[in-house]
Amino acid sequence: MDNNPAQKSVAPGLLPRAAERLASGGLGRRILPGIAATGAGGACALAFAPYELHPLAPLALLVLFRLWKAATRVQAFRLGYLFGIGLFGTGVSWLHISINLFGGLGLLASAGVTFILIAYLALFPALAGYAARFDPAPAPVLITVLVWPAIWVLTEWARAWLLTGFPWLLLGYSQTDSPLGSLAPLVGVLGISWATAVTAGLLLMFIHSAHRERTRCGAALLVLFAGSWLVGSAQWAGSAGTVRSVALIQGAVPLTVRWRPELLARSVDRYVGLTGPHWKKNIIVWPETAIPAFSHQVPELLRHLTAEAIRHGSDLYAGFPSLEPDSGRYFNGLLLLGAEPQAYNKRHLVPFGEFTPLAPLFRGFAELLDIPLSNFSPGQQAQPLLRGNHGPSGVSICYEDAFGDEVIEALPAAEFLINVSNDGWFGDSAAPHQHLQMARMRARETGRYMLRATNSGVSAIIAPDGSVVARGPQFEPHVLTGTITLFTGLTPYARFGNWPVILTSAAVVFIFVLGLRTKKAESAGWPGR
Repeated sequence: MDNNPAQKSVAPGLLPRAAERLASGGLGRRILPGIAATGAGGACALAFAPYELHPLAPLALLVLFRLWKAATRVQAFRLGYLFGIGLFGTGVSWLHISINLFGGLGLLASAGVTFILIAYLALFPALAGYAARFDPAPAPVLITVLVWPAIWVLTEWARAWLLTGFPWLLLGYSQTDSPLGSLAPLVGVLGISWATAVTAGLLLMFIHSAHRERTRCGAALLVLFAGSWLVGSAQWAGSAGTVRSVALIQGAVPLTVRWRPELLARSVDRYVGLTGPHWKKNIIVWPETAIPAFSHQVPELLRHLTAEAIRHGSDLYAGFPSLEPDSGRYFNGLLLLGAEPQAYNKRHLVPFGEFTPLAPLFRGFAELLDIPLSNFSPGQQAQPLLRGNHGPSGVSICYEDAFGDEVIEALPAAEFLINVSNDGWFGDSAAPHQHLQMARMRARETGRYMLRATNSGVSAIIAPDGSVVARGPQFEPHVLTGTITLFTGLTPYARFGNWPVILTSAAVVFIFVLGLRTKKAESAGWPGR
């Protein structure tokens, strides 16, 4: 080896220079912040279900804010992007399961598609970083308490509606069980995201301030958490005093076989058999597409179910796809069977899973995915409330309960909420638990019981305070029974939605930018100084 001329010429020059750069910290200054940002994002994902280490969310954002504080605008963009890679790469990597097992693309291709989505989602914290460093001067610590939380919330809001929206892992969901979660009926999940980001800013200010400022930061944190607790003790919605018995039917029919026509009878037998002993319950709920057939293809089954519901005085909510004969369009629907049959068609569809966004551009990709019934049509935005014998309900199908501003449209008329879902697409991953966490947030925001019926779990009865009263096992046929109380009235969030948080955040950013430009104009000696 000593006779290798390349080694003699390269090694003596390279190694000392590399050691010198490491010793001076130059290389570390470029690499370590990126590693810290990515690691903080990954740690933040552990604040959500099923891990629910909720203190990690403000601590992770504290790390990101500290990195932004010493960064240029471009560096802040890069650091925010790496934080997003860590957050979504850890938190939504389960997407590859459905693409691989049910989309037919294979492991490598499904991992690639999942990474593309993660790379897209990471743009939002990156844009937050770019906007946070709008002023290239060193950021006053106070800015991290007021302006940066507002920017963070605005980027989360944009992510929740842009390109039909993907509101997964909004920071507020991580605080469902923390004191900040009590803010849900007042300001919703985006408001809790704001409070979490403010907590991160106050913690950063506490670390970098003198004793007097630290006292103020500590007092502000105490006020924030004590105020959240007081909000949680308030009763925003009123009980109607009416108790209903419920049964949630979980068939646990494997997705790998449930769409095979020759096995339709097996699905029917399972759901009918599980329901039989519980017909005396007031409210019975079957999950999304419980029976893998269009409703018009099983008329005898529907007649039987309707007759049984009428005979026992039950309201049966059952997930059925439906076909519109004249147009050929089909819908992901929920039928209310009883004395007055009613129907709801899903309005907010899952991109690529249920429809193809920007069809001319992505049709080729969508055709590669072998997902059953992947070309649903959306239901009308304004649909009548489902009103059974045992109370009017606000219903959502699967992905729809991720959108709090859509769920509250059923209030104040709806006296309880129903979500039917099928999270079996994502196997034994974090996805069903994250979805349950979002449903719990909807219950807290609205002050209503939530009945969540799924094909393979997690089925749950959720109280108005977001607590899980009862839950079923995953991947097993099961009937979850219990009672709920009907509620009336409106929480502040149900009355005003996300707009107070959005407009307040936008106003904070606007005032900051206006003040910054005014300061620059004055320092430049413009006329009127």
